Amino acid sequence: MPSVDLPSAALLVLAALGILGNNSTVAIAVVALLLLRVTKLHQVFPWLENYGLTAGVVILTIGILAPIASGSLDHRAAVASLLRWQSLAAVAVGLLVAYLGGRGVTLMSQQPAVVTGLLLGTILGVALFRGVPVGPLIAAGILSVLLGAK
Repeated sequence: MPSVDLPSAALLVLAALGILGNNSTVAIAVVALLLLRVTKLHQVFPWLENYGLTAGVVILTIGILAPIASGSLDHRAAVASLLRWQSLAAVAVGLLVAYLGGRGVTLMSQQPAVVTGLLLGTILGVALFRGVPVGPLIAAGILSVLLGAK
């Protein structure tokens, strides 16, 4: 009886959940990883495990800062908006989310087994509650607080 390639099977399940949950980010990422497995480019996996999350955060940060770089952000309006309580609350929430994200990165690197559960929860949140697939890092941060991990 032929043996089942468990990592590929797990990736296929995650791809299906990504597609069913309308989470194209997860589906594309899983398909890319499956292609790396199928083409026998295993030497890429250690690099991705060590630096993939950092590379992703850098790309995300570039996307967030792009309006400043392009000049499309009206600086006067941005500064004026900081005087409203909603903007001050947004700064506080941004600080909390950045803190939780940092804890999430640490937890995910120290306990990679939780990543599958975090992804599954995010995919289910997208599918069942019409959520947005940005949650795994913050979910890991919240989990690290609940677990008392450092």
